[in-house]
Amino acid sequence: MFIHSFVLNKNKKMLVLIFAIIVVFLSSSLIIYFSFSHDEETSDTSDESSSDNYIKWVDFNVTCEAMKLTSALDIESHNSVNNDNVVVYNWIELLAYLACKNGGNFKNFKSSDLDDLVSKLESGESMEDLTSSMKYYSYYFEAYSAVLGGFIGNYSIDSSASSLDSNTVSFESKYGLKVFLPIAKNYSFSHYDDFGNSRSYGFRRTHLGNDLMGSIGTPIIAVESGIVEHLGWNQYGGWRIGIRSFDGKRYYYYAHLRKDHPYVANLEEGSTVLAGDVIGYLGMTGYSIKENVNNINVPHLHFGMQLIFDESQVDSPNEIWIDVYEIVEFLKQNRSEVVLSDSENKDYSRKYSFFEEGLE
Repeated sequence: MFIHSFVLNKNKKMLVLIFAIIVVFLSSSLIIYFSFSHDEETSDTSDESSSDNYIKWVDFNVTCEAMKLTSALDIESHNSVNNDNVVVYNWIELLAYLACKNGGNFKNFKSSDLDDLVSKLESGESMEDLTSSMKYYSYYFEAYSAVLGGFIGNYSIDSSASSLDSNTVSFESKYGLKVFLPIAKNYSFSHYDDFGNSRSYGFRRTHLGNDLMGSIGTPIIAVESGIVEHLGWNQYGGWRIGIRSFDGKRYYYYAHLRKDHPYVANLEEGSTVLAGDVIGYLGMTGYSIKENVNNINVPHLHFGMQLIFDESQVDSPNEIWIDVYEIVEFLKQNRSEVVLSDSENKDYSRKYSFFEEGLE
């Protein structure tokens, strides 16, 4: 019995010793590995960490009223720069401040908050001082810059009675709103806030845009200047156009364009378009694998905006689409007038020429 117990204890001791040796060996190996690879790993990890430092989500709910009030302050102050007593406003800074004040929910927006902010700035306080203790100010400023960064600035527009009927074109330089409603001037449409509604064609999903109901053939306008990235058939959107803003932050999506004649002549992927240009025509195509099919029940333009803070967010599950209903309401104040420029092909073009500062 004693001998048997001794053998068992001896075997246990041997197992513990072997286990300890294995642990020491593995620990030593890991220490050596990380010691040799630390420099390279640190560099790679640092790069990965920095490249992952971008905004992953934006819930844009700034109201049309807030955008109108802040943009008016921005535009009026910039156009009064000859007066030394005028405070020059940046509407995105103002909106970011207001977002912090109402917890990012503009349903709580009060114009008195904006009045109070303006009063403080006019009394000599700086935006930097006023926002120094606001934890999320930098987030809102970056997010709203991505949404609205190309909306206001310097541009030149033909101020003659009609740029098509006159050989002389007179350009006027301005600072103001340089984006347009996606529906041409003098064409009616209706819409409601349908962002997030359910869609079932193909698979159950949410609606990531705003549907503007109108008549087939209504000229569709480029909201902002940029490059055509996508043009052609998509089984969900039918004939569609995707335009990326020049700063790369915004991707505008125009879908369900007209059967047989969806696009303005000569438009192709890689084309440069200017804000206010005619790019296509309203229709009801889509919901079909087969091209050029009308399977949409009501003629309308699906208009959407995707935000891009990093290229990994393009064509991926990480896409950021925002509710553009309030933006459409805001853009109603600036519509591009069009004329029939090609009667044979029934193509329209903008009536007044337009150029942006910094673009050739």
